[in-house]
Amino acid sequence: QAGFHGDNMGAVVGTLTMQTKQRRPSRDKTDDELEMTMVCHRPEGLDQLEAQTNFSKQELQILYRGFKNECPSGVVNEETFKHIYAQFFPHGDASMYAHYLFNAFDTTNNGSIKFKDFVMGLSILLRGTLREKLEWTFHLYDINRDGYINREEMTEIVRAIYDMMGKYTYPALKGDVPQQHVDAFFQKMDKNKDGVVTMEEFIIACQEDENMMRSMQLFENVM
Repeated sequence: QAGFHGDNMGAVVGTLTMQTKQRRPSRDKTDDELEMTMVCHRPEGLDQLEAQTNFSKQELQILYRGFKNECPSGVVNEETFKHIYAQFFPHGDASMYAHYLFNAFDTTNNGSIKFKDFVMGLSILLRGTLREKLEWTFHLYDINRDGYINREEMTEIVRAIYDMMGKYTYPALKGDVPQQHVDAFFQKMDKNKDGVVTMEEFIIACQEDENMMRSMQLFENVM
C-alpha cells in the first residue's frame, strides 16, 4: 500500500503532459522563437530553460505549445488548474489534491504557474535524480512550508488523494483508512519519534521501502 502515492503521481504527470503529445506539423525555428515571445507572460528564453532543465530545446518547444494550448495567457491560475484536473478524475473530487499540487508547482507562492515553473517541476518529476524527485514530493506534503511534515499535513494530502481517486477505485473504503495509511507512513518515517518528519527522514524511509522506490520509477516512463 505504501506505493499508492507514487502511482497517483504518475497519473498526475501524465495529466500535465497529455497536451504535449499532440505534436503538430514541424515549423522552422524562427516561428517557434516568435511564438515564445507573443504571450502576455513571456517565458524564459529557450536556451536558458534548456540549461536549467533536463529537456532538449525541441522538447521544450513541444511542451510550450501544449502549455499555451491550455493557457493562452501564458500563466495558469488555480481555478484553471483544478478544471484541467477534474477532467481526468471524473469519478472523484480532485479539487483538494489539485490545490496542493498547484502550490507545489507555484514555487514563488504568487498564485499562478508560469511556463518556467511548470517545466522546472516537470523536469524533476520526469528526469530528475531519485533524491530530486523525493525532495519535490516532500515539498508537496509540507503544506505550510516550514521544512517538516506533520501528521495533519500528511493526513490532508492522503485524504485528498482518496477523494480524487473516488468510489470506483475504492468501493468499500471506510472513513478511517486514510488515517491508517498516515499512521503506517509516520511509523516508518518519524525515526526519532518527535512527531514531525524531516526531509532526510522522508528520503531515507522512501529509499528503504521497495514499494515507494518502485512507485518513484513511474516518473521516468510517463513521457
